[in-house]
Amino acid sequence: MENSPPKANILAVDDTPENLRILVQLLHEQGYRVRPVRNGAHALMTAQKEPPDLILLDIMMPDINGYEVCRQLKADERTRDIPIIFISALDEGLDKAAAFSAGGVDYLTKPFQTEELIARVQTHLALHQMRQTLQEKNEQLQKQNIELDAFAHTVAHDLQNPLTILMGYAQLLQNDPARITTDELVIIGDSSYKAAQKAIDIIQNLLLLVSVRKEDVIQYPLDMADIIKQVLERLKGPVVDTQAELILPQTWPPALGYAPWVEEVWVNYVSNGLKYGGQPPRLEFGATPQADNVIRFWVQDNGPGVSPAEQAVLFTEFTRLGKVHIKGHGLGLSIVRRIMDKLDGQAGVESGSGQGSRFYFTLKAKHA
Repeated sequence: MENSPPKANILAVDDTPENLRILVQLLHEQGYRVRPVRNGAHALMTAQKEPPDLILLDIMMPDINGYEVCRQLKADERTRDIPIIFISALDEGLDKAAAFSAGGVDYLTKPFQTEELIARVQTHLALHQMRQTLQEKNEQLQKQNIELDAFAHTVAHDLQNPLTILMGYAQLLQNDPARITTDELVIIGDSSYKAAQKAIDIIQNLLLLVSVRKEDVIQYPLDMADIIKQVLERLKGPVVDTQAELILPQTWPPALGYAPWVEEVWVNYVSNGLKYGGQPPRLEFGATPQADNVIRFWVQDNGPGVSPAEQAVLFTEFTRLGKVHIKGHGLGLSIVRRIMDKLDGQAGVESGSGQGSRFYFTLKAKHA
């Protein structure tokens, strides 16, 4: 059995001062933090105020016996999962059935051997830690299942529109191709291309989301000017179509990150600015040094702004920014949040009615 983590918090309960002194000395020597108390009422109050990692509990005490203390602790949500080891003198007798029925995990009889005490404490601290880890993993899996359901619904919904367009045009070409004029063919080709591109974007976001969830990356100095150049090259079509005005800084402060993911953050932000900004959109880019060696990168649009209620849910799983003019799909901002979580940064928005929106993310500054 591995040694339990250092400085584990143990509550020792015994109405005999000498017994408490021995317990505290033995456990201190093993690196544990021990809080000694001498009666059941004090034990309940102490455990509920600051739940320990484990409790060593005497059975025979003048106010409340150990069985009742254990039952009350197990009935309290704050303390129900704490492992409790009963301690009883040989001449006091130990009702093992009552001990386990009350919620105890083990017992010791006094006088006990030091090696046995330490072994049982280490064992139950380790088991408690494993149970907590398992519970956290289960909760994480439940959360991921909920996210997966929402994600599957979002992708299915968003793919339906471009695929319906492609199927409609395919059926038109198949049923009566001779009656389609050259001008109509141009329109069909353009619309089909845009529908296919939208489907590809959704699939690429799906692959990106999987990558961000699974991969751990090494952060390195970024060439933000080059990243922005790549972003604008990717969005050249929408920039031209919307006749957007772009305002860029002459220089960027040096920062650490992972370029492919940072590029995706910018793509999401700029895409939203083009879709939901003013008509025509006006996007200003910038970076502002913050405290704690952090840089905030941002893009400001000239759109109608985002309400406080919308801001509260904007970066949660698969939330759409809006439904105006050019409809987006609900993966982008949730992916931004996941990327920034992996890069130890933050993502957010500052907005006011009629004042546009400033979407930002933070990265660690690179020291000169």
